[in-house]
Amino acid sequence: MASSNDLLIKQRSVIEFLAAEGCSATKIHARMKTVYGEMCISDCAVRKSVRFFKGEDPRETILSDRKRSGRSLSASDTAHREKVDCMIRANRSVKQKEIADEVGISKERVHHIVTTVLDYRKVSARWVPRQLIVKMKLQRKDMCTQLSELSNAEGEAFLHAF
Repeated sequence: MASSNDLLIKQRSVIEFLAAEGCSATKIHARMKTVYGEMCISDCAVRKSVRFFKGEDPRETILSDRKRSGRSLSASDTAHREKVDCMIRANRSVKQKEIADEVGISKERVHHIVTTVLDYRKVSARWVPRQLIVKMKLQRKDMCTQLSELSNAEGEAFLHAF
């Protein structure tokens, strides 16, 4: 299966070709919908592309995305991930703002790294890994089953034993 970027470039090619033939944006979108189905770009995007390609020389049009100005998304690279992970392991009560100031990235990037990439969650003001492996789940299930059986066997005495 083609990547989403490859699919987008293919669809832009179709739009450019059909726009050069003089097809309307509505007809182009309808034809693309039959071929690409759910993976087809929206009608609005087709209209925008048709306006862009109108008057362009098809031999000189660049279909791939051009580089844009602005800050690159380098804050989620391996070095930043490791720094954030080391800070959390050293002090589980560390705040995201403190991590952002120390590492030199935005609070939003820190939040993304901590919750999505490193898969931590905040429990009682401490960062805790959100990793329950299958073995741990089975142990918990066995313990609950044992406690349930013990409770059923002993009845009311089970609650007073602790």
